[in-house]
Amino acid sequence: MGVNLSGSSRAGGRQTYRPMAEINVTPFVDIMLVLLVVFMVTAPLLTAGVPIDLPDSKAQAISDEDNQPIEVSLEKSGKLYVGETEVKKERLVNLLSSMTDNNPDARIYIKANKGLDYGAVMRVLGDINAAGFRKVALLSDSTGAQ
Repeated sequence: MGVNLSGSSRAGGRQTYRPMAEINVTPFVDIMLVLLVVFMVTAPLLTAGVPIDLPDSKAQAISDEDNQPIEVSLEKSGKLYVGETEVKKERLVNLLSSMTDNNPDARIYIKANKGLDYGAVMRVLGDINAAGFRKVALLSDSTGAQ
């Protein structure tokens, strides 16, 4: 007396088929892996801002107290940016005040090219500080520091 594992019976010579209760997940896994690779490649490209050649530093990373700091960038050519928008030096303080609703505790990051004159960076820092902003930080590149 044998057991028929093929899913069909030979009674009367007719075969009966049972529905398959398994789901083929291989195509789903393939699509998910492709999407994962796409997001891993594009995520670093989504960082906004003006490309600045930052100086090296051994300073500790800034704690993530504020999710939306305002970035003020100074290019080597002397152009000044708030975020990705070019701003004239005379309008900087008024723009920062309006963006923060005159909140002196708003976090402001200053990024300056390492080839830029130290005095130019300090003038911008002094203007921001004179406007009453207390949480101003200078950004540097800690990956190149020894």
